[in-house]
Amino acid sequence: MTVLIHVVDHGSGARRWAVRRDGGLYALDAGLSDLLALPLARARAAYEAAAEPIGGPVSVLAPVDAQEVWAAGVTYQRSREGRREESAHAALYDHVYTAARPELFLKSTAARVVADGEPVGIRADSGWDVPEAELGLVVTAAGEVFGYTVGNDMSSRSIEGENPLYLPQAKIYSRACALGPAIVPAWEAGPGPFAVSVRVERDGAGAYAARTSTARLARGFADLVGWLTRALDFPAGVVLLTGTGVVPDRDFTLRAGDLVEITIDGVGTLRNPVTVVGRGEGD
Repeated sequence: MTVLIHVVDHGSGARRWAVRRDGGLYALDAGLSDLLALPLARARAAYEAAAEPIGGPVSVLAPVDAQEVWAAGVTYQRSREGRREESAHAALYDHVYTAARPELFLKSTAARVVADGEPVGIRADSGWDVPEAELGLVVTAAGEVFGYTVGNDMSSRSIEGENPLYLPQAKIYSRACALGPAIVPAWEAGPGPFAVSVRVERDGAGAYAARTSTARLARGFADLVGWLTRALDFPAGVVLLTGTGVVPDRDFTLRAGDLVEITIDGVGTLRNPVTVVGRGEGD
């Protein structure tokens, strides 16, 4: 299997997009934005034409350059149950789960996305925080699924639970969105379903682990993309996180120093340590 990765050259500092194939790295002639601006067939041809070897040492960056990251909410039954557990407004989540129109929100700009190995954040003014393991759809300007990546939609359950209108504060803050480490082309990964697992390591031991599958999604990929692009244009493409089917119980919260590991079979494994961001109440 080949994958698309975003790298920075240790010597020159130049950022490039490359295809990893048979143990080697081969530079693309264009960036991800250029690739996703093309019709899918042409984007695939440009991807498969990558042939210039990259020989020097590189570091892997987040798999975006100019793409916004959007997210869908309450797309799994377990997510619906989790929101009901945390909120005094459970009927809102029941409604959005069964409604024709999904919940969609802007999760992150490209510049704020955290790469594999970099810290993800929990808010200093939040007391109940969780990772949300999600399959990310990498979508072309024409609304076609080019590929998949692993996503972590970091969330404050205490803030959203207090009032659903606080969702932007619960979901959108520094280091709240991690993607990576690569993009797997849809034609290689297939349509799914994909097994999704999350593990949180604390002090060298497992603190939480769970598994689900995208087979449990209440909505199809095409349906989610269709709603997102109904009245929005994405000339550089977009990443759409499809929601989480893994929600820890009430007695679990992330702590600084934890390590979050999310694996999506056939797509990759995303690992991020946890740190505290922002100021606490009264600071």
